[in-house]
Amino acid sequence: MKLRMMTAAAVLSLTFAGAAYADGKVTASLKTPVAAKTKIVAGGAVYTCEGDSCVAQTAPARAVTVAGCKALVKEVGELTAFSNSKRTLEGEDLAACNAVASN
Repeated sequence: MKLRMMTAAAVLSLTFAGAAYADGKVTASLKTPVAAKTKIVAGGAVYTCEGDSCVAQTAPARAVTVAGCKALVKEVGELTAFSNSKRTLEGEDLAACNAVASN
């Protein structure tokens, strides 16, 4: 009985963990290309940056927010685009994100 309860709890935990990463790939276009291929952790996602783009293959839902964008901008500088399959930061949100680059 205890084993069955533990198994059910493990399956339930994995279900919620999967939902946290349900938004999938995040892409960012950089205003200034990075000098060399690098990995960056920002906004709860691991980005691989090369040239003028950074891509996180899996990312939590909070990654494509102004806060998530600001975390990446602090590492790589201004972005010209930031999105996943469900959301795109544009206009005032992208400008607010890029404002931290000069800080």
